[in-house]
Amino acid sequence: MSAPSSARHVTATAPGKVNLSLRVGPPRPDGYHPVASVYLAVSLREAVTATARPDGRITVGPSSRQVSLVDTTDVPWDERNLAHRAAVHLRSHLGLDPETHGVDLEVAKQVPVAGGMGGGSADAAAALMACAALWDTGLTRARLAEIAEPLGADVPFAVLGGAAVGLGTGADLTPVAARRPVHLVLLPADAGLSTPVVFRTLDELRAAGRAPAGRDVPEVDEDVVRALTRADPLALATAMENDLQAPAVALFPELSDVMDVAMDEGALRAMVSGSGPTLLLAAHSEQDALRLATAVEERTGVAALPVHGPVPGAHVL
Repeated sequence: MSAPSSARHVTATAPGKVNLSLRVGPPRPDGYHPVASVYLAVSLREAVTATARPDGRITVGPSSRQVSLVDTTDVPWDERNLAHRAAVHLRSHLGLDPETHGVDLEVAKQVPVAGGMGGGSADAAAALMACAALWDTGLTRARLAEIAEPLGADVPFAVLGGAAVGLGTGADLTPVAARRPVHLVLLPADAGLSTPVVFRTLDELRAAGRAPAGRDVPEVDEDVVRALTRADPLALATAMENDLQAPAVALFPELSDVMDVAMDEGALRAMVSGSGPTLLLAAHSEQDALRLATAVEERTGVAALPVHGPVPGAHVL
């Protein structure tokens, strides 16, 4: 691996995700909740451009090369940013010289911020891929996914993409062979929800008997996996579930009204995506997703984004 040239840059992209199924167990002694999830990488992608700098500094900021399609006001452009943490982690893991292997990271975002779709994790995955190429590491995608695990449960999936079952904290991944595209409509909210707060609210609802108790070791919903592999949109919509929907709606009650509108307009299913507050609407086809997006946006004023999945994971442009 060579020391970088200050003029060289590499751009990589990585996808956001939705959880077609998310079962959550009670918190473990370390504070993490075990999950059983079915992830789907979707066609909203983050892009990270890594430009080498010879002084060892690592910086992160909004892209001057590409336009972000979402508001980045609340994104921390400092050491807290997952893309920044990914670059630091990769450099340390590989034992590269911190005095010479610096990088400027520029991020262009399409995935809603704090929307439960893993946008920050996609930034980290794209940063890993871009820096790995910039520093001539020769790392495979599978190896990068392994290196990504300490950065958070969603980062390895953003590296790999496609569709997968996630167990444990979500980072124990098994690919799912989704044979045809799944067509969805995403409804981002104006405000975000904190993932730790949503999990904590789930614990409180369960303690009060207002949400079903989770199994100590959650199991994946085989009906969701079966429908995904058989490319059956109605069966998939019927089987989809999310244990975090109840706490997300408790924190953001307006979500329930929007889901009712979506069902009235013909969605096969309306559900909170991940920890929310982004909503996920299931559609029969690409044409139905386009029609549904238009109808829901007209009635609610909420921007509706037709997407599809599965899509590839992180890769260099």
